[in-house]
Amino acid sequence: MRRLFISATHKSSGKTTISLGLAAALAARGLAVQAFKKGPDYIDPMWLARASGRPCYNLDFNTQSESEILATFNRAARGADIALIEGNKGLHDGLDPGGSDSSAALAALLEAPVALVVDTEGMTRGIAPLVLGYAAFDPRVQIRGVILNKVGLARQEGKLRQALERYTDIPVLGAIGRDEGLRVEERHLGLTTPGEIDGWSRCIERTRDVVARGIDIDRLIALAGAAERRVGPAPIEPSLAPDLRIAVARDAAFGFYYQDDFEALRRAGASLVFFDALRDQKLPDADALFIGGGFPETQAAALAANAPLRAEIRCAIAGGLPTYAECGGLMYLTRSIAWRGRSYEMVGVVPADTVVGDRPQGRGLVLLEETQDAPWPRRAEQNAIPAHEFHYAALTNVAPGCRFAYRMRRGYGVDGGRDGVVIGNLLASFSHLRDTSRHHWARRFVAFVRQTRERRDAKPTAERLVVDPGLRPATLSAGARSRLRSAG
Repeated sequence: MRRLFISATHKSSGKTTISLGLAAALAARGLAVQAFKKGPDYIDPMWLARASGRPCYNLDFNTQSESEILATFNRAARGADIALIEGNKGLHDGLDPGGSDSSAALAALLEAPVALVVDTEGMTRGIAPLVLGYAAFDPRVQIRGVILNKVGLARQEGKLRQALERYTDIPVLGAIGRDEGLRVEERHLGLTTPGEIDGWSRCIERTRDVVARGIDIDRLIALAGAAERRVGPAPIEPSLAPDLRIAVARDAAFGFYYQDDFEALRRAGASLVFFDALRDQKLPDADALFIGGGFPETQAAALAANAPLRAEIRCAIAGGLPTYAECGGLMYLTRSIAWRGRSYEMVGVVPADTVVGDRPQGRGLVLLEETQDAPWPRRAEQNAIPAHEFHYAALTNVAPGCRFAYRMRRGYGVDGGRDGVVIGNLLASFSHLRDTSRHHWARRFVAFVRQTRERRDAKPTAERLVVDPGLRPATLSAGARSRLRSAG
């Protein structure tokens, strides 16, 4: 199995742009490219999936054991011609001073040769000791090539190549010049998602062409083929026959989902029905609702304009529809979102308002400890739940007595100590979960949906629906009024 790990000397060296271009260039040659991204991340995998034509999977020491990382890699890479793994931060960076959660540790675990991206701005002969240091620091890591990025004039490129040829035995795989046109627009939470860019395919094509011209693709493929380790066996997890439907918001506002979370929900017996919260005026017929993270603030005007759907969601949750929302989903379910001097009306189920500021409120890995108010079936294990958060939003005017599913052992959440607003059958938090052996949240949520349905079916019809008295029937769409009638 050919595999290559793309890393860099430090963050913001351009490894995402180069990984994107390589994935597209390899796919353009007719190769089946399986992309992976290290760590918790949503946006880079979106771009890598578009470039490769296959879903991208995350490999994350925070939520996965080493054996689980290998199993995920083996399962996803099966049938591919080449695996392309993009690291995060610098090659040797991480939370652990010992490097156990670094990109270097992941490259060593996968036995993948590393192509090291170096931001060469302002650099010539100094590249040699830099690369030598990175190569010697961890003998388990196989740095097999260097990609020069942000190179200025041809004279600089020549000096960089001469220094590496004279002092190291690590080849230069290519050089990419300084080109602002290659940069995907960034914002407060990172790159713009492809779903928000009309010309996302042209952006990928341009990056592909520049990378294909600047990098020796044939040599890179040969380097990737030097990995001796074969793709090992991947256990096939049993799947239940689908017996319920989960409506999932997926659009320009809500797109932060892990591919293997979707797969875990399906294995647990759920069919997923996707809808567009910006355009669809009614919810799909479903037993539960899942609204992931994203950028509701950038799409707030369109979300606010879709009053029929907001009313229907409010009615459904008030009526007991099991719902799970993460970050952007939580923001959407509050009364309003204020951003850049304007305020937009939202669903209004969560008794709070959202304010999006200019500085992160919560950022990084979190540990969650469940409270007695957590609505899903209890976990057998009592260890904290690993998750992550990255939000510039804060909740204000939170109603007194609001219940929370989590205490923050690490991280910020809603108020620095708590996260996971619980209202009826709704759980909405700033923290993002991932379904792994350390917390099978998908299995728990589906079990909760089944329990809720069984309790509902066991009740007399007149008791099945308790609507929020603040929700006036006149504000409901025809679809929502129909749901009220059918529910009794």
